[in-house]
Amino acid sequence: MKTAMARHILVKQKRDAEEILEKLKSGADFAKFARKYSTCNSAKRGGDLGELRPGQLVPAINQIVFKKELNVIHGPVKSKFGFHLVEVYYRD
Repeated sequence: MKTAMARHILVKQKRDAEEILEKLKSGADFAKFARKYSTCNSAKRGGDLGELRPGQLVPAINQIVFKKELNVIHGPVKSKFGFHLVEVYYRD
């Protein structure tokens, strides 16, 4: 079975996700921003979601984790929880 590792930042407003994304693109530290802004429990780990298997996450995020380009920040992506910025850094 496939596995992947990813980190993300979850915020309530799309505008906030867009602002954070611009700062990340300019070189801001992903982990620091996750700790500061993310509403997910993963924030205390710098947004790290750990090892993931297909189907563990909501469909929109699962699609990114298992099909989109590695080491690129994807988003903002809307889910029932809010807006996500997702970076996949490993996949086998």
